[in-house]
Amino acid sequence: MITVGNLSVLFGGVPLFEEISFMIQARDRVGLTGKNGAGKSTLLKIIARKQEPSSGTVAVPQGYRIGYLPQEMKHNSGKTIFEEAKTAFAEVLSLEDELNRLGKELEVRTDYESEAYHKIIDRISEASQRLSVLGSGTIDGETEKVLSGLGFKQEDMDRQMDEFSGGWKMRVELAKILLQMPDAVLLDEPTNHLDIESIQWLESFLSDYPGAVVLVSHDRAFLDAVTNRTIEITLGKIEDYKASYSKYVELRKERREQQMAAYLNQKKMIEDTEKFIERFRYKASKAVQVQSRIKQLDKVDRIEVEDEDTSAIHFRFPPAPRSGKVVLTASGISKAFGEKTVLKPLNFLVERGEKIAFVGKNGEGKTTLSRIITGQLDSTGTLEPGHNVKLGYFAQNQADMLNPDITVMQTLEQVAGTTTTQQIRNLLGAFLFGGDAVDKKVKVLSGGEKGRLAIARLLLEPVNFLVLDEPTNHLDMRSKDILKEALKQYDGTLILVSHDREFLDGLCNKVFEFSGGNIKEFPGGIFEFLQSRKLESLKALEVPVKQASPVKVKEEPRQNRQAQQQGDKERKQLDTRIRNLEERISTAEAEVSRLEEKLADPEVYADRSASSALLADHAKAKTALDALMSDWEDAVSRREALEGAG
Repeated sequence: MITVGNLSVLFGGVPLFEEISFMIQARDRVGLTGKNGAGKSTLLKIIARKQEPSSGTVAVPQGYRIGYLPQEMKHNSGKTIFEEAKTAFAEVLSLEDELNRLGKELEVRTDYESEAYHKIIDRISEASQRLSVLGSGTIDGETEKVLSGLGFKQEDMDRQMDEFSGGWKMRVELAKILLQMPDAVLLDEPTNHLDIESIQWLESFLSDYPGAVVLVSHDRAFLDAVTNRTIEITLGKIEDYKASYSKYVELRKERREQQMAAYLNQKKMIEDTEKFIERFRYKASKAVQVQSRIKQLDKVDRIEVEDEDTSAIHFRFPPAPRSGKVVLTASGISKAFGEKTVLKPLNFLVERGEKIAFVGKNGEGKTTLSRIITGQLDSTGTLEPGHNVKLGYFAQNQADMLNPDITVMQTLEQVAGTTTTQQIRNLLGAFLFGGDAVDKKVKVLSGGEKGRLAIARLLLEPVNFLVLDEPTNHLDMRSKDILKEALKQYDGTLILVSHDREFLDGLCNKVFEFSGGNIKEFPGGIFEFLQSRKLESLKALEVPVKQASPVKVKEEPRQNRQAQQQGDKERKQLDTRIRNLEERISTAEAEVSRLEEKLADPEVYADRSASSALLADHAKAKTALDALMSDWEDAVSRREALEGAG
């Protein structure tokens, strides 16, 4: 159990959070959320004893072990992947060596009654008990199992750590933590360097983990699969919800609506009471009532509406210069690293306006092809860009490629061209770099801030062909939503590599599946891709689809086939309706929120006519939202019924 008591952190005299308190019990699955810069990573560091708070305490029982994975760290070298992962069992291996040594010593001793002999017996007992708790088991087998789950192939096990990128080294660090089986696991953005299959393996592992788990992640699906509790850091305080992320979003909205309704009701009561007091203050016949009302006001416990943390990046990509109809022609593109062929000869076209998702397991060539397309990597075969194609590229490690010794402002000035200083400041403001933040050195920025800065840098020059490789790493939920909406509205051509399932959904109109050095094209978005492959999730990408035998097809009654086809048609129609309703609900929710923000302004009520109209608009918007929610629930129920019948 971890107890956080009255914890405060000040940076330059400014509070990051103030006197927050909570407990983490065994088997808790906590998602730590809040905007970039709210203090999520700082709180994890403090709990892990990697940083001291300004005041307050973090208490854990004696012998309680905490495993902590930061966003970035230095990695050991000089060992193979397998050897480095096995260092997780350092205590086990040391105990086994000690027990072997003590056992051999007992074999040759004959002073059975001496104090020294009994000390050896006691130490053997202690070491054996500790080894039993740690579970020596089959260390090699466990190590290989976890490394495989995190995406390492059998031939990778004996390769040197130095041969791998920083992202793969982070997987080894994650493997070491999981193999140690500490009482609590603290993971800061663990999915940033994982592919979809590894993420879902980690989801399963953490769901069954016997200790506590605390996560910082911007992957909604991952949080929903693992967590049962959400702690939000907002404006220096915390709100603790006994719910996974998606449910927390609903509960937080309900809580604010109730808070606002109570605030408005009390506000009206106070205004009416103050008017009564002011009107009859100097009338002797009303003196008793006036004094009673004054005392009544003094006793009122004033409701304060929580300030809503609405900061988020807001931007649109510059209009894309018009290119030719064919943006890119690839003929016989292939790539090998040494004896390993990553891409076999590929032939494909990219046409103007296409938004293509690259999907498949890590190591299948998605990033390799992205780098070939953008000229970062050579290959065999030919690539012919179309007429007037202007390319923009965001690499997986784009944030790491920023110059750490210059400021935020200087980072954009380097590529600004004719863009004015004020225009640069406006762009940085849209990415939450306001005021003195533009003078920060890049090296002091958080991972999220670096990611936002790298995207802002990309926006300074209009391009009509964007290639984005994992652009959502380190972005918070709001920033990802805004980026996704901007990419939807982007009028150029897009290639997008991402392991974020929710981010891809509804964004792309074509899918390239990478497998075995080849690519296969699928028209439509991620949902249509899964439907066409008869897959329930991206997890099953590498599972071969079983084909029905010709005999069974012949023997299947025609009416059964017709019923199946009709069922498939209804499912597709309902899925389309559900997606459309969800988009309309999102718009309706935004309208309700906009009206509620206006209603929270005291000046609105100075004009009774205007406030009445605003209240009527709010009621109308709420009614429309409720109707959409009812339609959505009906469509989902019908879809689930069809699934059960199928």
